[in-house]
Amino acid sequence: MGLFSAILTAPLAPVRGAAWVAQQVAEEADRQLYDESRIRRDLLQLELDHDDGLIDDEQRSAQEDILLERLALAQRRAQEERRAAIAESEQPPTTEETIDG
Repeated sequence: MGLFSAILTAPLAPVRGAAWVAQQVAEEADRQLYDESRIRRDLLQLELDHDDGLIDDEQRSAQEDILLERLALAQRRAQEERRAAIAESEQPPTTEETIDG
């Protein structure tokens, strides 16, 4: 990037920074929303709340459906990530890698 383009794009730096922060927050929220151990804890807490009479059968059923749907999606995502990692590790080396190696 040349000096001229750096000067022209400098006013956009705060916007880029804010967009980066927003992206990081969204990614962390997504990680927490689909964290399997967190979902399992929420299911356990839901059961305890039901046993203690804090929520009724209808509320428990509705919340349980949501949590189980999130758990299934989290498991599918984890499986897709494992498949992608395996596929990536099985890729043949590129020409540059064979020259360097």
